[in-house]
Amino acid sequence: MMLLSHFIVPSSRTIANAGHRNRLIAGGTVSPRFRRWLEGISLWLAVLLFLFVHPVYAEASETSGEGAGEFHFVDDAGQRQESATLLDTDYKVTVSGLIADTRLRQSFRNTSRQWREGVFVFPLPENASVYGMTMTAGERVIVGEIHEKREAKRQYTQAKEEGRKAARVDQQRPNLFTTRMANIPPGETITVELNYQQAVRYQSGEFELRLPTTLTPRYMPGQAADNRPAQWSGGWATPTTEVPDADRISPFTVLPEDAGPDSHRATIALEINGGLPVSRVSSPSHRLTSTWNGSTVEVAPESDSVLMDRDLVVRWAPARGMEPSAAVFHEQWQGEDYLLALMVPGLNPDQGLPRDLVFVIDTSGSMAGESIRQARQALLRGLDTLGRDDRFNVIQFNSQTHALFMDAVPANGNNIARARRYVQGLNANGGTEMAPALKAALDDSDEGGDTTSARVRQVVFITDGAVGNEAALFGKISNGLGRSRLFTVGIGSAPNMHFMREAARYGRGTYTAISDLSDVERPLDELFGKMQAPVLTDISVSWPGQTDATEAFPARIGDLFRGEPMVQVVRGLPGEGELEFSGRLPDGSQWQQSLRLDQAAKGKGLHRHWAQQKINSLMDSGLTGQVDDDAQSEVTSLGLKHQLMTKYTSFLAQEKTPSRPSEETLATDSVPTLLPAGSQGTMLRYPQTATLSPLFIAIGLVGLMFSVAITLVQRRVFA
Repeated sequence: MMLLSHFIVPSSRTIANAGHRNRLIAGGTVSPRFRRWLEGISLWLAVLLFLFVHPVYAEASETSGEGAGEFHFVDDAGQRQESATLLDTDYKVTVSGLIADTRLRQSFRNTSRQWREGVFVFPLPENASVYGMTMTAGERVIVGEIHEKREAKRQYTQAKEEGRKAARVDQQRPNLFTTRMANIPPGETITVELNYQQAVRYQSGEFELRLPTTLTPRYMPGQAADNRPAQWSGGWATPTTEVPDADRISPFTVLPEDAGPDSHRATIALEINGGLPVSRVSSPSHRLTSTWNGSTVEVAPESDSVLMDRDLVVRWAPARGMEPSAAVFHEQWQGEDYLLALMVPGLNPDQGLPRDLVFVIDTSGSMAGESIRQARQALLRGLDTLGRDDRFNVIQFNSQTHALFMDAVPANGNNIARARRYVQGLNANGGTEMAPALKAALDDSDEGGDTTSARVRQVVFITDGAVGNEAALFGKISNGLGRSRLFTVGIGSAPNMHFMREAARYGRGTYTAISDLSDVERPLDELFGKMQAPVLTDISVSWPGQTDATEAFPARIGDLFRGEPMVQVVRGLPGEGELEFSGRLPDGSQWQQSLRLDQAAKGKGLHRHWAQQKINSLMDSGLTGQVDDDAQSEVTSLGLKHQLMTKYTSFLAQEKTPSRPSEETLATDSVPTLLPAGSQGTMLRYPQTATLSPLFIAIGLVGLMFSVAITLVQRRVFA
């Protein structure tokens, strides 16, 4: 145990007086009775020291194993060091139709005099398909290859030990990846370039693209894995029973000034060519410049580079009257046909049903600062949408779950006023125990399990999604949904959009995100407008020539709300005939529409989009347990065939000849991410738990007790 000491240098006169008093005591002026009294005082003070300090220190030590403590880098010997690896990032995005293709460059610059390995955990879009990688060292460009994950790790470790430059990229979550760059020479820069694609989101006549640049630290529930003392291994968290890879998804999060001069900045350029004239481009997160060149628009932030402390969100709308109601794209790859179809149903916005609306708000520590203000405002705006025939409840959760009312109550003036006062008093603190809140929100037992009720039951979940056990939560949503519909609202400048999208998908609802307080009204009005509009259920898609062996994804399209499109991709069917869509409206009537496939536009990257959708469907089987061997083997095969990074495949690039001299040692830098804008506190202490400060307070109090005792002794001796 390392103790913190603080000394006050005494004067020479004080030392002389103290020596005189000591000589008096040592010389026998103190009676035996007084000595026994002094020994008794010392014994009791020692007992108090043990009883008071030991539990406090135990609590602090246990908590510090969960990631609390001062932010620092440590080398292999456990010695503190400053970060020597600086990071520069460059994004170049090309949008074609419904697919955005991105080239992402990460440059690791070694500013030290020692050879370095840089390790960087970073986010990508929740629907990203990583399909290419290169490593550039000086004038050498090395193309990365896709490998089975264990083989990539073995080859990387061997190259690192042999002094060869090597880069490896792994997927930790569908939206969270790790780059490892070994043997960066002193004073030099090595660049890793990734290529990935994502589907552009289309909602209510507007396209949206999100580029994440940082991440909100995730809460890791559970106890230390295997009941062993937790050991730090690269992240602020350690493996737990519920998040066994917690150490791999918990990069340190720091302020810009802590990351190094001019580090963690990104240059971004977008080219939008969606096949339709664009009327306007906007962003709730950054100030943009847009240049039109015919039907193509070039977009970039106003500043040359931006801090990587928030997601970049870009929205663009087609010219009035040019909004797509249907579109189809076609690609041939390795002799196979791939088709992607989009259909936007025209639903009557005047239909509606009375609702039971449950608002759930995350008040955990990661929501402190701007996020909790956004969440409160989102919930207050949701209360404004309640109709006189609706019922509602409000649930908040952090380490505990608390409901405002025992059951859903009528949306009358008194109940809404009480809810508004309750919401305005909410603050952020504690852990993110999301499972009990989901169970409470989805439980409709208070309604007697009446599945024939004409009332619509909707749950609005307002959170930053900062959890590490996403798959287990998706399983709870899928198993406990009942007749409810779950809608998610992403909060903060860097929410976990993978959680938002997938939770809404399993909850048969939809999702949105708020970037800052100035962008609250538009996304929330759109979301609550959809919730009040009719839903299209029992959706069926019939492709011409379709057989039982035809693989279309998603295999089943979930419920749709006004302004939402149906998107499906299929392999192995020619672009001929008519595609039939059908569904059921809330009044029981049937909706039907068709789309001609011979008018398909040329598509790019559809085979990767199809493969990623199939991989996602195979991984769904692991929500409540491990993915079985057959599914794992098929995911690996799809990754290798389509050159995609998956949970079981990784990209690796390596030099053939060593460059680091054998006598030179290699130090590892875990490169941090930036604290999301509007958040409070870095990873000095996260989640909000105890630290070693109670120990120091205890030591100070015990020291004060000793001082008082000594003063009393001195007064008695010299009285």
